[in-house]
Amino acid sequence: MSALSVETTVGEVVSERPGLSGVFENLGIDFCCGGKNTLAEACREKGLDPETVLKVLEASSGPADTGAAVNCSDMTMTELADHIEQTHHTFMKEELPRLDEIVRKVSQVHGESHPNFRELESVFDALQAELSQHLMKEEQILFPFVRQLEKSDSLPSFHCGTIANPISVMEFEHDNAGKALARIAELTNNYTPADGACSTCHVMIDGLRRLEADLHQHIHKENNILFPRAKEAEAELAARV
Repeated sequence: MSALSVETTVGEVVSERPGLSGVFENLGIDFCCGGKNTLAEACREKGLDPETVLKVLEASSGPADTGAAVNCSDMTMTELADHIEQTHHTFMKEELPRLDEIVRKVSQVHGESHPNFRELESVFDALQAELSQHLMKEEQILFPFVRQLEKSDSLPSFHCGTIANPISVMEFEHDNAGKALARIAELTNNYTPADGACSTCHVMIDGLRRLEADLHQHIHKENNILFPRAKEAEAELAARV
């Protein structure tokens, strides 16, 4: 990995050393939708000292960290698209319906005494609806074209024009998901069950926390690795025409 500096982007850090995503999670630094920010910019937004954060990252960069997460930088675009579908899309398709039932139950039982659960249900419903459409658009439109780009010697035709068009839509929806996750964290007191909370509340909060962690990885792999490579591949083929 190249030497870190405060001008290294957050996305570059996690792309080259995936295990460091946990450091950013603990500090509340957005490495998926905010992956284009430099360390200095990300720290400034959180009121953190960039040099101190840099030292924490460097101290966490030892050999033991290398196997902490899948390194997607070495994958082909097809392999990465397959990995995202098989890992993150599968997780979402299983987890979203399960969490929907739990969030709805908690809202119905505790919503009168805890209005935040009523809003939580509304935010989660909107997130689930958008994510369901989002996954479908990736699987049926964007990812097939990414795979086609990788195996083509000439620029293939695409009904959306350039691949940058659907990518911009996906990135916009990623931003929406990030805002929803931030609101969910606020409504659950940063995923902390209240004193005396029922077991269903504990299950809900644990599930929402895992949903956030998976979405952060999912969005990072697309925004900071797959999408830039796809746009670059398209540009290279276009230059041959």
